[in-house]
Amino acid sequence: MEVSEINRISNEVIGAAIEVHRALGPGLLESAYEECLCRELSLRDLRFRRQLEIPVEYKGVRLACGYRVDVLVEETVIVEVKAIERVVPVHEAPLLTDLRMTGNPLGLILNFNVPVLRQGIRRLVNNR
Repeated sequence: MEVSEINRISNEVIGAAIEVHRALGPGLLESAYEECLCRELSLRDLRFRRQLEIPVEYKGVRLACGYRVDVLVEETVIVEVKAIERVVPVHEAPLLTDLRMTGNPLGLILNFNVPVLRQGIRRLVNNR
């Protein structure tokens, strides 16, 4: 997929998240933001899958470990939904692992527990 298309999808997801944050503000549970974000993605005609199980491959064997990503948009962008005080590097590591394990090019951490959503967005690129 071309970089311009990946960026378009990323921008659509961020726009959807901003719409959710404007309507609800901070203070809800992650599950509520995920549900509302998915509704907003639907309204924007974006395809997505929620709580997608990611198998772990270990020594040539695929293992079902119950490992999941919050939302995968257009089979390209992984979205990690947070409602925490602040995002720190320990929150980025799992998303980087998700990107490496799936081969997806881009991930977004969206932390809704901020006064302005722009402050809660982290964009991570898979450097394969």
